[in-house]
Amino acid sequence: MSTKVATDVRRRRAKPAQAEYILDHQVGFLLRQAMQRHTLIFGARMGQELTSTQWAALAKLNEKGPCSQNLLGRLTAMDAATIKGVVDRLVKRGLVETRPDPEDGRRLVVALTAEGTALTGEAAAVAHAITEETLAPLDADERVQLIALLNRLK
Repeated sequence: MSTKVATDVRRRRAKPAQAEYILDHQVGFLLRQAMQRHTLIFGARMGQELTSTQWAALAKLNEKGPCSQNLLGRLTAMDAATIKGVVDRLVKRGLVETRPDPEDGRRLVVALTAEGTALTGEAAAVAHAITEETLAPLDADERVQLIALLNRLK
């Protein structure tokens, strides 16, 4: 065996064989595809009335009550710039109102308006239907398992 061939053989032996990377088997790709499907369902069902981030803010305010804009962002997994934009758009639509926090004037408290409360109540039924359609391919046990696994990945 020539020296060059022997060197090439040693190099190949020294490198562990890498597993083939199949994009269709990767968790991030699969999550993105599932999210794209959910986003299409959300848009078709909820319509242009609310974006998913606006709905998240309204739903969380309905669940928790008035809170600081900063806390609302944390509760809905939005960064400061995103939650500010969401709140600004909801204020313009008359769905939420803001006021200085009486304990810290640098903070804004965000609260649902009467119109926001009414819309949230109406939209909740649509949101349940969106979840149902998103999870439709799964049986009841698989749905519970998926939610539990996704919670573990947070």
